[in-house]
Amino acid sequence: MPTAPRDPQLLKGVLPILVLTLLTEHESYGYELVTRLQTDGLTDITTGTVYPVLTRLERDGLIASRLVASSAGPARKYYVPTPTGATQRDDAVAAWRELVATVDAVLTRALPGAPVRSKESS
Repeated sequence: MPTAPRDPQLLKGVLPILVLTLLTEHESYGYELVTRLQTDGLTDITTGTVYPVLTRLERDGLIASRLVASSAGPARKYYVPTPTGATQRDDAVAAWRELVATVDAVLTRALPGAPVRSKESS
């Protein structure tokens, strides 16, 4: 069964949380984050989507970076969450879970076979 195209606005809202979470597991460089996200199911994610998120998170003080020499080319910039970033990630995850529970409750009411109520009958 083919999947519906992913709404880029949904991804835009959740991608910083995902990046912070992956960096909490272990520090990574940009391309590695892209491949980790692809492996986790975001097969259509690209570097052009992830690098601006990294730039914004670093500018906002939520991640820190360090350059590491690479034998396979230029130095790689590795990222790790700052204490502020870890706190923001925890807050964002809690808010996300609350939102998911609310959305799930609404969608569950609208499952096929469930009675549909009109505004007039409310």
